[in-house]
Amino acid sequence: MRSRGMSVDEKSVTVLGLGPMGRSLAGAFLDAGVRTTIWNRTPGRGQALVERGAVAAESAEEAVATSDLTVVCVVNYDASDAILRQEAVTAALKGHTAVNLTADTPDRARDAADWAAAHGIGYLDGAIMTPATTIGTPAGVFIHSGPKELYQQHRPVLDALGGTHTHLGEEIGRAAAYDIALLDIFWTAMAGYAHALAVARAEGVTARELVPFAKGIGAIIPPLFEQFAEDLEHGTYSGEINPVTSAASSMAHIVHASEAHGIDAGVMRAAEGLARRTIGLGHGTDGFIRIAEVLGRR
Repeated sequence: MRSRGMSVDEKSVTVLGLGPMGRSLAGAFLDAGVRTTIWNRTPGRGQALVERGAVAAESAEEAVATSDLTVVCVVNYDASDAILRQEAVTAALKGHTAVNLTADTPDRARDAADWAAAHGIGYLDGAIMTPATTIGTPAGVFIHSGPKELYQQHRPVLDALGGTHTHLGEEIGRAAAYDIALLDIFWTAMAGYAHALAVARAEGVTARELVPFAKGIGAIIPPLFEQFAEDLEHGTYSGEINPVTSAASSMAHIVHASEAHGIDAGVMRAAEGLARRTIGLGHGTDGFIRIAEVLGRR
């Protein structure tokens, strides 16, 4: 891929996808003085960006031909493949680099990298771990994977997005693996919070009343992340403070209270089932994170 040095005036980028996150990415590039070309499958979403100085391309192939670097941010890899793998777009991308910040699975990232390599396209995968409102601020968090030299070549433009950028390794699926794991934490937690609010409300406790105590529960979790990571890495699963049997018992109480109000307890039943399975395998006196080891058995 092109390796010439870039001055500030030479910095340019194309952004494909103008949903809330894509518009935030393009806006951050514009704010940093990067010449920005935009394109979206649905016309009209980029008008405010054009008024700020962006160039709206008529087609995806025109857009990617404009810049050495194309940043893709659409709903999933079905959508990004549908754009990038059009014959004209693929041809226009040859010799250029695509950074795909679209969320999907590690296997899809690997498949995309194989496609790119076969067509002479530089390819980096990545993920955005913070909301659209953080883009262009120090609070943004970006993770990347793929060829390190290629990442470093385009880092001056990517830095325009603000926040922290971490290159996780050359294995292209690594950023998506982090993304999947971290979103697993987030959405499981959000599902638990939604369920907790439903149960509390059924018992006459308002969401606002519960919030300060919910925040207290949340504050307990970060140190447990550290402890459980050490347990899993070293195979130590001390249940001295809270064995799996205790966890299963409290889960059963939640299931009972939920279903007494006619509230679906499927998520907690699944969690209790994992705990009971772990106990059944003889690990009842171990700590809760033994469940991760049981889940990972093949």
